[in-house]
Amino acid sequence: MVWSYYTRIRLLAAVVAAVVLLPVVGVAVAGPALLFDPENGAVLYAEDQDDAWHPASLTKLMTAYLTFEALKQGKITLETKFPVSEVAHSQPPSKIGLPVGAQLDVDHALQALIVKSANDVAVILAEGLSGSLDAFVERMNTTAKRLGMSRTVFMNPNGLPAQEQVTTARDLAKLTRAILREYPEHAPMWSLNDIRIGRVHIRTHNQLLKAYDGADGMKTGFTCDSGYNVVATATRDGHKLAAIILGEPSGAARSLRAANLLEHGFQYRAWQDVLQPVTLDTLELPPDFNTVATSVRQFVPGPACGGRREQTVDKVKAHKKRLVAAQLKADAVAKSVVPVTEPANKSATAPAAPTAKRAN
Repeated sequence: MVWSYYTRIRLLAAVVAAVVLLPVVGVAVAGPALLFDPENGAVLYAEDQDDAWHPASLTKLMTAYLTFEALKQGKITLETKFPVSEVAHSQPPSKIGLPVGAQLDVDHALQALIVKSANDVAVILAEGLSGSLDAFVERMNTTAKRLGMSRTVFMNPNGLPAQEQVTTARDLAKLTRAILREYPEHAPMWSLNDIRIGRVHIRTHNQLLKAYDGADGMKTGFTCDSGYNVVATATRDGHKLAAIILGEPSGAARSLRAANLLEHGFQYRAWQDVLQPVTLDTLELPPDFNTVATSVRQFVPGPACGGRREQTVDKVKAHKKRLVAAQLKADAVAKSVVPVTEPANKSATAPAAPTAKRAN
């Protein structure tokens, strides 16, 4: 039997699903996910990889890519300094908050962009490299097309909410692969746990760097509509894998899902040879992908995003506690009425047990 590319990847996905458990209690839906080999582009797992999604701070991957490109072309150096404009200073957090007129060198700007996910620094780099935000965004979109990111549209360099700014897990994988293959000299930046800018000590948002064996990058992102996103890479025995996770309800959930996928990839890479998996370029477009970005705001805990899910989780926990207490009480009552001796007539028909009401 000759399977189509998409049938083969769906089969591989089923194998992964049978092995990788994602025990995130209470999550109603899971966002797109993609596990792939950056070296050859082989796809090990794909779920809703072509659904439109808001990239949030994963946008900064492109901002970093264009900065690396300018460095390689000799247009700037790591010591080049860019000024802080009023536009950059006005960006909302996360930011480093330098005053208008201050200057920041490219080296520290890249570190702050990656580790702090600083929105003001993204604008500093954009204006410094292209002269204006509009010109830089145009370069972002031109570069996205060149890299084959056919379903990506950029509206700003930092990923702050913009309805038209969308991407897909597949497109982000193509960008990730380009960064890793074209600019390996900057790989240490993606694995930084913390940095210092002046007297300020900044720690990474990427908890996988501390918790997952072999983790070495790359970038996290979050807005209420996009949920918690991450592009995560890890290397074991000289082999690197990358996972794209979009739309999780918490930072812990995105780390767990990424770790599970990466762990599966390292343990079951032999499936690549058995099933001859497709690549990022040859993976067929699913017939039912979403062309409009999904919002997961209602599933993200906290008052900033509406708090609906947080309230639901609290109610579920309270309900479970009541059920446990009721069960314990019922068990105690049952034990107290168990006869100490067997009835004289063993052949007598035992009374029917009471039928419990079904809980809805």
